[in-house]
Amino acid sequence: MISEMQVQINKNGLFYNYLSEKNKYDKDTKTCIENTVEKLKSESTTSNTPGILLGKIQSGKTRTFIGIMGLSYDNSVDVVIVLTKNSNALAKQTYERLSNEFAEQVLNDKMQVFDIMSLPTNLRRFELSQKLAIIVKKETKNMDRLYKALFELYPDLENKRILFVDDEADFASVAFERKKESDITEMKVISGKIDQLREKLNKASFLQVTATPYSLYLQPEDMRVHEHKIFQPIRPSFTELVPIHDQYVGGELYFEKSEEEGHLASYLYHEVAEKELVILKSPDLRRIKMDKLLSSSAVKDIRSSIVNFLVGSCIRRWQQEKLGQKIQKYAFIIHTERGKSSHEWQEQIITEIELNLRRVAEVQDEVFNLLVKESYNDLMKSVSLLNLPCPSFEEIINAVRDSLVNEFLLSSIVNSEKDVNQLLDETGQLRLRTPMNIFIGGQILDRGVTIRNLIGFYYGRNPKSFQQDTVLQHSRMYGARSIEDLSVTRFYTTKRLYDVMKKIHEFDSELRRAVEVGGHGQGVVFIQRDNVNKIIPCSPNKILLSNITMIKPHKRFLPVGFQTNSKTKIQKNIMQIDKIIQNQKDSQQDEDTIKVSVDVAKQIITLIFETLKMEEGYEWDLEEYLSVLDYLSFETDSPNQGYVWLVIKEGRNIKRIDRENRFENSPDTPKGEKGELRLARSLANDIPALILLKQNGLKINGWNDAPFWWPIIVAPSDTIPTVFAKKTIK
Repeated sequence: MISEMQVQINKNGLFYNYLSEKNKYDKDTKTCIENTVEKLKSESTTSNTPGILLGKIQSGKTRTFIGIMGLSYDNSVDVVIVLTKNSNALAKQTYERLSNEFAEQVLNDKMQVFDIMSLPTNLRRFELSQKLAIIVKKETKNMDRLYKALFELYPDLENKRILFVDDEADFASVAFERKKESDITEMKVISGKIDQLREKLNKASFLQVTATPYSLYLQPEDMRVHEHKIFQPIRPSFTELVPIHDQYVGGELYFEKSEEEGHLASYLYHEVAEKELVILKSPDLRRIKMDKLLSSSAVKDIRSSIVNFLVGSCIRRWQQEKLGQKIQKYAFIIHTERGKSSHEWQEQIITEIELNLRRVAEVQDEVFNLLVKESYNDLMKSVSLLNLPCPSFEEIINAVRDSLVNEFLLSSIVNSEKDVNQLLDETGQLRLRTPMNIFIGGQILDRGVTIRNLIGFYYGRNPKSFQQDTVLQHSRMYGARSIEDLSVTRFYTTKRLYDVMKKIHEFDSELRRAVEVGGHGQGVVFIQRDNVNKIIPCSPNKILLSNITMIKPHKRFLPVGFQTNSKTKIQKNIMQIDKIIQNQKDSQQDEDTIKVSVDVAKQIITLIFETLKMEEGYEWDLEEYLSVLDYLSFETDSPNQGYVWLVIKEGRNIKRIDRENRFENSPDTPKGEKGELRLARSLANDIPALILLKQNGLKINGWNDAPFWWPIIVAPSDTIPTVFAKKTIK
């Protein structure tokens, strides 16, 4: 509960003034820093009820909490203990960052920065009287060393004002785990050690820095949970949002703007075949011939991604030279597996692709020309949208040839702490040794290590149950990215993984919105279907992220990525659907918009389902689809409860594959005021609309010469943001 007591803080102290001038904080960042420090002084914060600094992945959270550290030092805090993820690389990056940010204060004996594992055992009172910053990995030995330092080596510290900053707070410090053998819920070890410290410290405050609001909702069932179905973010003492800077690129671009035809973001995603991930998992020289890597369809997507990286880097470097700018080095990440053997196999494939490319480039083979031409044509679609000089194909093919001949490309495996430490530069970021750097790795690449100038991300991690915190941390393509670099950026993954990441982005966005407006009684509804097909509340700590559907006002739900069954096979169903629709039209004397019971709508959808067959990697879950429609039609208390608007259009001739060679996903959005989606949204206020589009299904448009119906559910404008969990954790 937030106190209304206003606390005055010193905003003109040595540390804050220095950082403000050095980092050029804008008004929004200053407001965030100052509000946080005011609340840390006025609120009671503990490890169980911390203050929360909520940002986005790679959005400048560290920059902001360093400002909070400086302002806290100016307002009576003596020691800041920064808890980092259990990663030597991240601890080193944090140490380097703090040493750099506070370099002047350290030089002038106003402050000391230490890693807990190298903290001297003979600090003098002169040193202890300075402001202290101590970096501690969230790992048992580090935590034990911290305990010893505070209560045995330097017991005077326990009476000083201490601020704990839990950087990248996630399950290590805020979550709970169920012990199967005792069937009780216990706090994790690290959280217990933090509590141990808290109990003995007299003047400690706690600030958690996170990009995943999901963790705020994860609470054991025996702790306080709202008695109704709306779960409020109740754990934090307060929440402060990190302002998003102009160059930030996140899920909105990859999963929302990408659906706008002609938008630069619509060119970002390239689909990867599921079978290619299997090939990249383990060596199989029967399916992969090293001398056929430039032509084999088995590695088409990884080959294309490497050529795109070469061509994209050359385009940007050409532009920089033309504009008299500093010529940059670029990075590409391949993150599909955790195992070292997989990484070695992938490096072998990439090295062989590079060698084969160099060979055909040197002799100016037509294969080289075709590969570069295909990539050039793809990338120039997005590059040409910006007001920048555009290189000719000849200029780029020559640049790519030179890059290969002169070995501008370097691939490195990053799958251990040792690898990362050797690859870090003086700023704690992965060093870009050559103009074009490919990093192959697993979990170590998602530990918060910064990679600058990233223009390619090939992703294929496939955990059995997706955790939102983990998948968001995997999203290394998020962060500060220039629009110029974004024009040559591409993101490669399977359609199934892309859909899961899109769901998680939607979930994250709605939970973030709930946190933002949480003070006004808003929230997010969590529901599931029980054993007798009844919609019931669902505890949010039970959901599986890969099996959720996010429902929000006027959202569309439709099958994508299918072909019809044969005309003879579906003809009976189509005639039956036509008859049901005609009967409803006759009874209501309307041609295009009619109101029907949800049972009639579900009958039509079930008949449609039997006429379509989904392509590999694409799914239409009928049970989930009907459940969503059921829920939306009964959620209102109005007289329309249990009904659905039908918006019916016939004689359509949409193509199965769109201009970007993807399955059509917007059959309901023709231009003009009479477009079906516009009409459906005008009707869908308290109950949903179901758009039914009868396509002629012509062969010339990629179909099977069989008419078929394409359904689109449109959620009502009155819908409360809702998480529908198809499957839950037992």
